[in-house]
Amino acid sequence: MLELTGPTLPRRSRAVALLATSAALTATLLGAASGTALADPTAAKAPAKAAAPDISLANVKAHLSQLQSIASANGGNRAHGRSGYKASIDYVKGKLDAAGFTTTVQQFTSGGSTGYNLVADWPGGDAGHVLFAGAHLDSVSAGPGINDNGSGSAAILETALTVAREGYKPSKHLRFAWWGAEELGMVGSRYYVNNLPAAERSKIDGYLNFDMLASPNPGYFVYDDDPALEGVFKNWFAAKNISTEIETEGDGRSDHAPFKSAGIRVGGLFSGAETRKSSAQAQKWGGTAGQAFDRCYHSSCDTTSNINDTALDLNSDAIAYAVWTLSGGTTEPGGTTFENTTDVAIPDAGAPVESSIAVTGRTGNAPSALKVGVDIKHTWRGDLVVDLVGPSGRAYRLKSSNGSDSADNVIETFTVDASGETANGTWKLRVQDIGAQDTGYIDSWKLTF
Repeated sequence: MLELTGPTLPRRSRAVALLATSAALTATLLGAASGTALADPTAAKAPAKAAAPDISLANVKAHLSQLQSIASANGGNRAHGRSGYKASIDYVKGKLDAAGFTTTVQQFTSGGSTGYNLVADWPGGDAGHVLFAGAHLDSVSAGPGINDNGSGSAAILETALTVAREGYKPSKHLRFAWWGAEELGMVGSRYYVNNLPAAERSKIDGYLNFDMLASPNPGYFVYDDDPALEGVFKNWFAAKNISTEIETEGDGRSDHAPFKSAGIRVGGLFSGAETRKSSAQAQKWGGTAGQAFDRCYHSSCDTTSNINDTALDLNSDAIAYAVWTLSGGTTEPGGTTFENTTDVAIPDAGAPVESSIAVTGRTGNAPSALKVGVDIKHTWRGDLVVDLVGPSGRAYRLKSSNGSDSADNVIETFTVDASGETANGTWKLRVQDIGAQDTGYIDSWKLTF
């Protein structure tokens, strides 16, 4: 039963309070009826079909910045047999290991130098049905290779890390790979396929290749090697009102070719290389007609300045859509929850107060949909400013003050994109009362990963 008595409320009449309380009761009962509140915690819940998440452009670009820094520190490139390539492998592997992937580094020799493929498996899923996504990680010796192919490598890396953050449970087994010596003729991917037993090849339901996704004068090209895989990408772009074309410029020139030759279904995306954009394509996609899709293709100017953010963002999201759609996964209800139930008084018109939660035992970064459950008792919620503070010290605004918001209490769950934060560490709920005459306290709050 709801309590209708309490302290004198200086800013509104008891009648308004009664109406607010009645409205809260109605909302609670409606929530219970719809299954969104007052749920039986012991009741079994069916897994929900997982929708593809938005891939953080900022995170993808952060990976590109790291690859640029690696190239700059290693002679200006990340080519096969050079120190910059091995440093690139180490960077990607470190991110995946921390996120909970099972990683394998496969060595091969080409041109008298040792090359490396990195293969990462996400635990779970049907091992007899593998969905595989890959990109080459090497550059040419002339430059750092940020569009070709840092863009594809960074996009699938962030997709893989998002799989981990979301706690995604695919029906099919997910595998990602970063290939070496592609620029020498798909050497790394061919070595992988040729050394894969026939029984293992037969388990691969499809291989998706991503080579150049952020050309500065971009086009939107889809591989047409398999109608079903092609259709997934074309449908995603069509829903965005973006026309696509069949990829022909790089046909057979990237790492899907060895898979296709082995009888494995292939698909993928491409934003264009040295071919010039036609007038019709410029009219359809924007950009400059008569200019190459990437004027810095295989050149020293293929740096972080040689990136089209829109193309990179769209293609990264399209990858996630394809991975989620083709792997047929679910998300399990609930999650791991950390809670602080210690009351913290909120000074009237005073300084901010904080309540802390120490998160341990997690791997990698926090999810892009971190749930923040807040229970604050207060006689005028409009006075309150509420922030979540991550381990890095960054504040995420949950609620701003609002002079017309005269209801009691803040009892709700917020969703925060905290994917830029490490999961482990000290998280804080920061609350400030910016107006006089009303009092309250933090009753409890929790984080659900």
